Amino acid sequence: MDASRRPGRPARRLLLLATAALCAITLSTGCSPVFGPAPATSTGAAAHAPAPAAASELENDYRQVIKNVLPSVVQIEAGENLGSGIVYDDLGHIVTNAHVVGHGKEFKVTVATGEQPLTASLVTSFPEQDLAVIKLRSVPPGLRAVRLGDSSEVAVGQIVLAMGSPLGLSSSVTQGIVSAVGRTVSESGEGGGTGATLGNMVQTSAAINPGNSGGALVNLSSEIIGIPTLAASDPGLEGSAAPGIGFAIPASMVKKVADQIIKYGEVRDSGRAALGITGRTVLDDEYRPAGVAVVLVTRGGAAERAGLRPGDIITGFGSTEITTLASLAEALASRQPGEKVSVTVERAGSARTVEVTLGEI
Repeated sequence: MDASRRPGRPARRLLLLATAALCAITLSTGCSPVFGPAPATSTGAAAHAPAPAAASELENDYRQVIKNVLPSVVQIEAGENLGSGIVYDDLGHIVTNAHVVGHGKEFKVTVATGEQPLTASLVTSFPEQDLAVIKLRSVPPGLRAVRLGDSSEVAVGQIVLAMGSPLGLSSSVTQGIVSAVGRTVSESGEGGGTGATLGNMVQTSAAINPGNSGGALVNLSSEIIGIPTLAASDPGLEGSAAPGIGFAIPASMVKKVADQIIKYGEVRDSGRAALGITGRTVLDDEYRPAGVAVVLVTRGGAAERAGLRPGDIITGFGSTEITTLASLAEALASRQPGEKVSVTVERAGSARTVEVTLGEI
């Protein structure tokens, strides 16, 4: 999603491996017939009539949210990469995407309370969930932490604002709605991407552009409901971003990961289910993806405990057909550690089903 640009090239955006067709929607505007002489065009006060009360109230809501939240959204320079972040607490911790920080250890951060970039260092990156925490070496006066919302209350149709530094334009704001919740998406592993499969994502129509990564998706109560992370790509346009289809990591996962990184310096409880294998996609006689071959089994992991072994070919996970490593990752992303699931495998030419109690990444 994040195209390369100089100077201050935005972090290259990770692209959604779309699992469903995208539909174009055409909007039309209708008008009612007017009887009698057409009204004359006014260039006086009538041309600048006040907006309807409801529109004015919504506009005021937008302005208040921007006033409340934008000072807590920062711009992050990581070498030639450029992204965004949110001020997590008054100690100078900033949460962003793992793909924004990349392999860097030191960063330049521009906060709303000052023009001169500040220095920050990496606390920990957690690529499996595409999240990272960095910390300012010096906390400027007036630094304001964000307020996280309740992910369980995020609803389709809810108005949201996306804040960040798209294309290097710091403190930019776009608006839209929550288009869907609970999406599972896979990121590209190219161009600095993490290649992670992320579950329970918030889909939004608010424009997500290069440089928005790591910023804020905000509701009209001035609460962060997610961190914008990636946009869908349109295969029909050679991978160009599909307008109005962006995704954000929900606030609940942001809090879960960030709190552990700040407290322990690492993530000890990811909340992400794991099967405990290393696998690869296998092809059938017609060179079509036909399952995931188990290459290695983690000692003491979920797969070993269930009796899976190298050479098995996984073809089913619960009710989901498994044809590729990506489809297995997406199936796992929608599950929780400790869940029991039926896994179908082929071994020595015959199919069998085993019950697996999932582990944790």
